Amino acid sequence: MVMLAWTILLAPLAAAGLVWLVGIHRKPLASSAAILGLLIAFGCALQLFLAGRSGALILPLETNFAWIALPGLTIQFGVLIDPLSLLMTLVVTGVGSAIFIYATGYMHDDAAYSRFFGVLSLFAFSMLTIVLATNWVQLFMGWELVGFSSYLLIGHWYAKPAAAEAGKKAFIVNRVADFGFMLGILMLWAYSSADPAQRTFNFLQLEHAGLVHGAMPVLIGLLLFCGPVGKSAQFPLHVWLPDAMEGPTPVSALIHAATMVAAGVYLLCRAFWLFEGLPEVMTVIMWVGGVTAFLAAGLALVENDLKRILAYSTLSQLGYMVMALGLGGRTAGMYHLTTHAFFKALLFLAAGSVIHGTHEQDIRKLGGLWHDMRWTSLTFLIGALALCGIPPLSGFFSKEAILTVAFARNPALFSLGVLTAGLTAFYTGRAWFVAFTGKARGHHGHESPPVMLIPLFVLAALSIVGGFLGLPALIASGVHGAAAPHGGAGHAGGLLVMAVSIAVVAIGLGLAWLLYGKQVVLPGQVARALALPTSFVEQRYYIDELYSWYVLHVQQRYIARSCEWVEQRVIIDGLVGGITALTRWLGFTVRLLQTGRVQAYVLVFLVGIVWLLTSALH
Repeated sequence: MVMLAWTILLAPLAAAGLVWLVGIHRKPLASSAAILGLLIAFGCALQLFLAGRSGALILPLETNFAWIALPGLTIQFGVLIDPLSLLMTLVVTGVGSAIFIYATGYMHDDAAYSRFFGVLSLFAFSMLTIVLATNWVQLFMGWELVGFSSYLLIGHWYAKPAAAEAGKKAFIVNRVADFGFMLGILMLWAYSSADPAQRTFNFLQLEHAGLVHGAMPVLIGLLLFCGPVGKSAQFPLHVWLPDAMEGPTPVSALIHAATMVAAGVYLLCRAFWLFEGLPEVMTVIMWVGGVTAFLAAGLALVENDLKRILAYSTLSQLGYMVMALGLGGRTAGMYHLTTHAFFKALLFLAAGSVIHGTHEQDIRKLGGLWHDMRWTSLTFLIGALALCGIPPLSGFFSKEAILTVAFARNPALFSLGVLTAGLTAFYTGRAWFVAFTGKARGHHGHESPPVMLIPLFVLAALSIVGGFLGLPALIASGVHGAAAPHGGAGHAGGLLVMAVSIAVVAIGLGLAWLLYGKQVVLPGQVARALALPTSFVEQRYYIDELYSWYVLHVQQRYIARSCEWVEQRVIIDGLVGGITALTRWLGFTVRLLQTGRVQAYVLVFLVGIVWLLTSALH
């Protein structure tokens, strides 16, 4: 079992090494090694999962080796297998394998095909390092490797200025968040025990021992939450994710469905023991998640790029997950993370199939794809209905779990969540009716090859049956004291939530059909009638402009110039210049003593001898 656990982690790393060492100029070898490495990891994870379900494996299983051993500080590197990490591993390796296979068709003619698969394998290793980490330092290593890998993948077409800028933007925004995250990890270690010799980074040990009491745990919780705010693109650090659509579509599916953006939600679940004991931090978490869900849904309403619509949808659904965790619904949040991986990966890959078949992703220039790309259209429709939360698809069950928790614990956030569900149905219906129904607007598509369609069928099947796989019970089995996702609202409350949610979704889809399907009222007329709010949303709430103003007028004009003044006047002119002047003066003084006269040297010699003898006599 230990060997299987280590194989999960190391198989993608071995594949990345093989691609970079011998497969960089061999396209079949590169893709085969990447796919095989992740399939091996998936097979090992599945075997461990079945062993855990049958009782042959006692969980949790933890294996470590000492990576750094210093007096008072030991940092380990290892693998932790428990229900939470096993479920996340199955999602990462299973959905990731489908995306890897799909990428062989989508990237077939790409000039940097081998490099792409090498970085994909490195990304998979980095994500599994986060998922299987036994301690905070190892998790942070994987966290930063994921950021580095995503920078390479988003900027894969680096000759395209927009892609290069998007990669830099994602990297920089995440570094801002990760600085606070790193401070939180260091403070967590410092307050893990009053005895320095007992301090630890280990997850299980920290969960068992808790923290030293005091005011610092609240600050630690807020700093640790900085990591998920950046990686899971929560408001106000959400600005990097839509621009990341400049990367290849398989990258969008991998980063924005099952892996990178889910890392923040997984972290909140892993450290839930810490956050649930800090009501102030939980309040911040739930409101950040709720606000992100609503604002991102608003942005999707006015977006015309198919991939960016899905990106804003990802932002909104991540907000749902974070809101659920802030409300104390860890099972509901993790449940939605899992089902979201199925239908959102399906939607991104179906969008990639549209782009592959039409060379267009602006929905205003598409139309009638149902007639030209029947399989792609069908799978996109399944994913779209799951995203809306139409029963009995997987998204329905996980979304209802979150709304039920909100109904029981915070009516304001429940109302915000229901409104967001209606907006989700509307913008999803808008994308479907504009791009897939009606008449073609100049772009006739052709169906994608089987290597791209088969992953769509697999993900569509998971999107259909995902709600019947018993995921809530599996998640709850790894949570101390966790309740079923619908626990706390009562049977009548659960039925009310379901009825309200279905009604709101039906209204959203109905409005989308009237506006974009039947065109009872032209969408342009609605936009003109709501010109002010529409303009505000189209400008992304002016958040990017606000950041640009801050960088230009505050950071560069005041902070950077102040640092420049300190560097020039204090360090260069003061410290460095002072040392230089002192050295020059000492050199000049010593040079005066070098007269070249033997009599002067003999005199100095005699004075020295007299001084030494006098000192010895006293």
